[in-house]
Amino acid sequence: MNRRSPRETAVRVILLLAGLCIAHLGVTVFLQTDLGSDPFNVFVQGLFRAMPWPEWAGMTHGRTHLLVSLVILLVLLAVDRSYVGIGTVLCMALGGPIIDLFTLLLAPLFRSGLPLGVRVPLLAAGCVILAFGMTIVIRSQAGTGPNDLVAVVLSDKWKKPFGPVRIGVDLTFALVGLALGGVVGLGTVICAFLVGPAAQLFFPVSQRLCQAALDQFAGVCSQI
Repeated sequence: MNRRSPRETAVRVILLLAGLCIAHLGVTVFLQTDLGSDPFNVFVQGLFRAMPWPEWAGMTHGRTHLLVSLVILLVLLAVDRSYVGIGTVLCMALGGPIIDLFTLLLAPLFRSGLPLGVRVPLLAAGCVILAFGMTIVIRSQAGTGPNDLVAVVLSDKWKKPFGPVRIGVDLTFALVGLALGGVVGLGTVICAFLVGPAAQLFFPVSQRLCQAALDQFAGVCSQI
């Protein structure tokens, strides 16, 4: 396998960060509609509520999220470490701060209490934006967040389309989380059935965008 130059790696990381910002803009819009959590966070919520965490651990939803992500990461390292890259760590470290920033910027737009007929389309739009950003992250080939990697790895190993696999993974997260005491809302259901198929549609577009950026980078390097 050809080793990437530091410059190419930097371009791929920049693409990943752009995709991460787009994806978490979608997540923020989703969360601001207040119609429920995404399936992975329903699972995290259920696990946080169900486990008899020792008091000294000081567990919170955020720490449980990080713990689950680390467990997934360790499993992936054991199964096929080629899926894990610097972007995997960046996704884990930067997701929360990016959402916090977008929440600060977007929260005033939602404070007036939008009617359900507006919030549902906004939630769907958030899911589509999330799906687009996620495909850029994946196509950057710099690494992907642990929760998204579950569907990516299963899709590759089973040689099945990403859309249906992602739906199955999201439904599993949501149902297990619900059984453990997590809360499933309308947004959870919409997210479970929309993100995977939308991502499958965006993959060819994201592939072309990432390849165009890399080709442009190669052209600039050839002139230096």
